[in-house]
Amino acid sequence: MKPNKDDLKKKLTPMQYEVTQNNGTEPPFRNEYYATEEEGIYVDLISGKPLFSSKDKYDAGCGWPSFTKPIQDEEIVEKEDRSHFMVRTEVRSKEADSHLGHVFPDGPPQSGGLRYCINSAALQFIPKEHLEEKGYKAYLKLFD
Repeated sequence: MKPNKDDLKKKLTPMQYEVTQNNGTEPPFRNEYYATEEEGIYVDLISGKPLFSSKDKYDAGCGWPSFTKPIQDEEIVEKEDRSHFMVRTEVRSKEADSHLGHVFPDGPPQSGGLRYCINSAALQFIPKEHLEEKGYKAYLKLFD
């Protein structure tokens, strides 16, 4: 269930709120997880649902965290986005209905050809060594 907007305004930074609730975009190259190389998972900032793994993260040179695929396809919703005089595929979190970013067909061919270009402001990073204590023990298997 999506939290109340007033509660979210109290909980989130202005950038996190703008990105997740108003389909905003944070500045490229100046966001929290763009250059993160540590092992772990990226979860939906609002629902806590696991979305992406560092195993599928790569530097696409675009200025935002990029992934070749989600951990589980069913946690992601894709929608047509015709804003800004373009046609793109928006990526949203299923449970919280948060705007995450966009998916493009220009990713590494050897990994399926997709680039999930995701705003750091929509994510929380859980380092591998903290997965168990934070309730994500089942995702340790991703790093075996």
